[in-house]
Amino acid sequence: MIKRRTWLKNSILGLAGAAVLSPIELKALEAEGDALFTALRSPDIDEKYWKKIKRQFVLAKGLRYFNNGSLGTCPQYVVSATNQFRSTLDAFPSKYMWGGWEINKEQIRRKAATMLSVSEETIALIHNTTEGMNLIASSMDLKEGEEVLLSNHEHTSARIPWKYWQEAKGITLKTVDLPLIPENKEQVVDRFRKAITPKTRVISIVHVTNTNGMILPVKEISEMAHEHGILVAVDGAQSMGMFKIDLDDLGCDYFTSSSHKWLFSPKGVGLFYAREEAQAKLKPLIVCRGYENKTIRRFENYNTRNLPELLGLGAALEYRDQIGEERIQNRVYELKKYFRDSLADDKRFVFKTPASDDLSAGIQTVQVTGRKSTEVRKKLTDEYQIDCRPMSSHDLNGLRISLAIYLTKQDVDYLVAALRTIAG
Repeated sequence: MIKRRTWLKNSILGLAGAAVLSPIELKALEAEGDALFTALRSPDIDEKYWKKIKRQFVLAKGLRYFNNGSLGTCPQYVVSATNQFRSTLDAFPSKYMWGGWEINKEQIRRKAATMLSVSEETIALIHNTTEGMNLIASSMDLKEGEEVLLSNHEHTSARIPWKYWQEAKGITLKTVDLPLIPENKEQVVDRFRKAITPKTRVISIVHVTNTNGMILPVKEISEMAHEHGILVAVDGAQSMGMFKIDLDDLGCDYFTSSSHKWLFSPKGVGLFYAREEAQAKLKPLIVCRGYENKTIRRFENYNTRNLPELLGLGAALEYRDQIGEERIQNRVYELKKYFRDSLADDKRFVFKTPASDDLSAGIQTVQVTGRKSTEVRKKLTDEYQIDCRPMSSHDLNGLRISLAIYLTKQDVDYLVAALRTIAG
């Protein structure tokens, strides 16, 4: 726990940002941060606490934002920190772009590794999930006739890299159809088990589907796959930050995610994980001076990049640490239960997301019976300033509702009332 009176000095912001701040500005910023972090660490976890959290996310006036699954927002602390890094960089560009922030980058790597319960030597700081999926798909030395298994719920940015890099070589991309609302994990695992053949080399799966928020049992699939010598790659775009993830326990070989969703970092920042034994199979997407580096850092050798945004990820991780991972996870599940219970006895609505906490969390897709999801979403936007995502694939015809910590039960009540009015 960072001491209240010294958090700025010990934070990423203090190490890098002090260069362009006067003593008076530093003192004011330290006082502001002290008050913020004291509030975040409050032992009183009630709805008043989450209303305080909501005020730290500055959205457009009147907007109820239930679309975090598309793109997250940043708390004001992260916005301020990122802007400070930008000012620091512009005050001395060459110093900070090439070397001045190396210590800070390694701090972020350690913070991310701690969050995911793995070694820092397995974490690369990249741009987004798509980059990570391209890194994996482009690296695999597969032979003609061999197979990659993907579920029918994979995001296009997770499927297309395999199509682009491997299909022309004669690699078969085999789709595994999943039950829309499985009764248990084993039903999902069994679909992959039955799809495996002696030619299967990789299983590439999403952790939380962007369609209906279903959680796939990565641990069980990884254990089964490894028994057959099959690699497992995971698209974690919708899971990282939503709930606790222990990659060591999950056992997958690769995991890639964007941090600008459920971690609330600046946009265009992400994390890539490669199990140490599986790193040798990977080849960098971009090479320049320093390409001989044999560590995980070789996958982030961009020469120049938007470092203020990357360091903003450090501020987002710090913000998350102050609230507490368990507290965040519990809140997501609390909002899920509250939302589902609010519509449970109303036959005008059908949930297209599994109810079990093992199989879903902060994304819930709900259908308004007899109405097109696109029409309902337009009414929510135009008449109620509610933003969410309509989902038409997989015969869902539903609204994807993302439940994040900046939402309150009052916001959920507002959404439910709007849906009931529109339902007629």
